[in-house]
Amino acid sequence: MAAHRKLRARSLSGNTARTAATLALAGAATATAFDGTGHAEPQLTTAQVKTQVDRLYREAETATEKYNGAHEKASAAQRRLNTLRDETARRQDRLNTAREALGSSAAAQYRQGAIAPSWQLALSSSPDRYLDDAAFAERAGHHQAQQVTRVRAQLREIERLRGAARVEAKSVRSRQAELKRQKDAVTTKLKQARQLLARLTPPEREKATTGAPAVPVRAGTGGRSAPIPAGSGKASTGRTTTRVPAPTSRASAAVAYAYRKLGSPYVWGATGPDAFDCSGLIQAAYRSAGISLPRTTYAQINAGRRVSRSQLQPGDLVFFYSGVSHVGIYVGNGRMIHAPNPSAPVRVAPIDQMPFAGATRVA
Repeated sequence: MAAHRKLRARSLSGNTARTAATLALAGAATATAFDGTGHAEPQLTTAQVKTQVDRLYREAETATEKYNGAHEKASAAQRRLNTLRDETARRQDRLNTAREALGSSAAAQYRQGAIAPSWQLALSSSPDRYLDDAAFAERAGHHQAQQVTRVRAQLREIERLRGAARVEAKSVRSRQAELKRQKDAVTTKLKQARQLLARLTPPEREKATTGAPAVPVRAGTGGRSAPIPAGSGKASTGRTTTRVPAPTSRASAAVAYAYRKLGSPYVWGATGPDAFDCSGLIQAAYRSAGISLPRTTYAQINAGRRVSRSQLQPGDLVFFYSGVSHVGIYVGNGRMIHAPNPSAPVRVAPIDQMPFAGATRVA
């Protein structure tokens, strides 16, 4: 019988060992998952949450301004479409009236019958009267021909209006699609921000959304707080801050309106009277002063005369970020009133709280 040699156990090494280790780790991970003890999401610090939330709010505000612009254009397109439809309806009524007149004339001719003019002259008992009637009939025929020409022109104009209305209706649909895209972008960003803030405790959430508590009333100021120094990073409701007079009556009226709206909630797309987004607050403030401003920050920055930061006066519009996506109304002492974001109501804040992009004077 042949002798059988006992096989020696081979040691695990190299790729075999790595594969075994990988399988073991995978098995352990699977077992952990089945046990319901998977790894939790990394815990973010308050500062990290604030950074991410601020970024999301900026992105949402950019989308909000695009939404506002698209809404303005969609509304204008709808107004043009309505005007075209109304004009088409009016011209159609006039055309129908002209057609009825032509129809009546044609029916009368049919009833009278067509007799050759030479026979009518020969059979007439009064040739002179016949000639007068013939001249009148010729003039009537010319008038009828003019009516036909007018009807044809009306038909061409109605068709032109209908073509323009079709083009405008297509523009309305395109604007509405853009509105939906921007609305979806805004709501997505805000939802992400809310989810991040929900991870924090109430005090942490307050710190993440305001950066600092409201400025308290200081003793000896007669019920008013001292001016906030530039760069302090502090925000205030502004109800107890010292007010600086505006240089003109309209600027003063706009600033006064902004002060009256302190504490109003931020709602994207809102223009008041009880809620605002940033450009909506500015538009409403100057509307109360008798000045009509465009709806978006991109248009508002070009609505007046540009001024430098060192020349700022109460009532000036101050803009922020490289994309000019945020605006406030300057109230003096390095401060502005603005509608910050959904986590903060209309408030007073230092203008160096955000990257300064420019300023405009509209009154």
